[in-house]
Amino acid sequence: MASKDERAYQITPGSVSLAAWRDIYFGAAVTLDPSAQAKVETAARVIDAIIAKCEPVYGINTGFGKLASVRIADDDLARLQRNIVLSHAAGVGEPLPVPVVRLIMALKIASLAQGASGVRWQTLEHLLRCLQDDLVPVIPAQGSVGASGDLAPLSHMTAAMMGVGEFIVAGTRVDAAEALAAKGLAPLVLGPKEGLALLNGTQVSTAMALAGLFEAERVFEAALVAGALSVDAAKGSDGPFDPRIQALRRHRGQIEVADALRRLIAGSPIRQSHLIGDTRVQDPYCLRCQPQVMGASLDLLRQAAATLADEANGVSDNPLVFTDTGEVISGGNFHAEPVAFAADMIAMALCEIGSISERRIAMLVDPALSGLPAFLTPVPGLNSGFMIAQVTAAALVSENKQRAYPASVDSIPTSANQEDHVSMAAHGARRLSAMAENTANVIGIEVLAAAQGCDFHAPLASSNALEKARGCIRADVPTLKDDRYFAPDMAAATRLVRSGALARSTGLTLPSICD
Repeated sequence: MASKDERAYQITPGSVSLAAWRDIYFGAAVTLDPSAQAKVETAARVIDAIIAKCEPVYGINTGFGKLASVRIADDDLARLQRNIVLSHAAGVGEPLPVPVVRLIMALKIASLAQGASGVRWQTLEHLLRCLQDDLVPVIPAQGSVGASGDLAPLSHMTAAMMGVGEFIVAGTRVDAAEALAAKGLAPLVLGPKEGLALLNGTQVSTAMALAGLFEAERVFEAALVAGALSVDAAKGSDGPFDPRIQALRRHRGQIEVADALRRLIAGSPIRQSHLIGDTRVQDPYCLRCQPQVMGASLDLLRQAAATLADEANGVSDNPLVFTDTGEVISGGNFHAEPVAFAADMIAMALCEIGSISERRIAMLVDPALSGLPAFLTPVPGLNSGFMIAQVTAAALVSENKQRAYPASVDSIPTSANQEDHVSMAAHGARRLSAMAENTANVIGIEVLAAAQGCDFHAPLASSNALEKARGCIRADVPTLKDDRYFAPDMAAATRLVRSGALARSTGLTLPSICD
């Protein structure tokens, strides 16, 4: 869903905001703070000094993984780094989306630029040039278990920089060497440790998790609008959104969601029409418990966002260079357990946002619950109205439930049991974009159903904010009077959800996740 953005962000290693990562994902250009050069070059000199001393240090002059005890001669160090990239470029599956790969590249630049990886400045500049020149490596989506880093996918990124494999250029797959030459770039020749530094780390898992988070943010905001519009369509009560109720529960997300719902509905003539004489005592949970469900989802998404913000600004390759002492120390920062947990949280939130939305759709199409015509059509029987649209929403919700099983609790030993506990962060993160798309489709169906429900209340209108949202919807999708080919209507509504246009149309500031 990401598209080109004319803004540009300077990466200052270690302090890039989530909002900046979000804009880079949605297409903003990238530059690098030149002050990072000194740290990068100092770390590279540490590597040179270790080679000069002929000391065996993992990743510099030894084999990798289970072969770490094998000493490599100085004459073979360049070949060693090339070999690790080519041998590890063993991914399978469809290529990752271009916006995700751009984010991977930016994350890797931010990590290497902190001067703890031992790469040369010219190597970092090569990666930056590829990103700035829209040379996007073809990276197969499958092959990482989230430790030791995202080895296979990052190897495909690095291989392309070396002229092996392919780049995506203006939407077309192009031989890597040819694409580099067209931009005046020579294939990258790796120095000591550089192959390992480029292919080790959590940038692929983190980029996919961030992409899921950024898509979830837009879905969440649209779901608030859809939920408020459904309240008016069903002539529900705004009493459950009273701030005093939320204050007693104390949860920040619940308090903010209730406030947003009150502001969305404020001044609605539809709401005013049934303040007196309405025999109903309580609304169904799908209306009444929105602050509790959506608020908890907001809190969960923010917790995931905080974890991913730290990860995006951290250094996760191995071994790491400490320039103050000249040491190179092996550790486990490549283990993506924090990302796996964050991805699982995002998955659960997306699942619940879609689940309660589908229940509102089901409520609206049921005349016994909504008081509206059956399946929201003026002539039920001759017309089926929203009958199968609700079935589609139910199917998508169930699919998300199946995908929401936590990936972080799984592990499988690799590399002859040297890497005996892994995070599965890549699995957990890769499913998020599909889950967000499913949820966006559910919300798209709900906004159509809710707008249709409000149409039946004419001449009464909803609030100013919700009428703006209805206008946004009706600009693309007219009222459903008689059955018509429905898929384009649903696709149009989903575009409004995923682009953020629906939430922006209200003119209100809704609770944010990444700002």
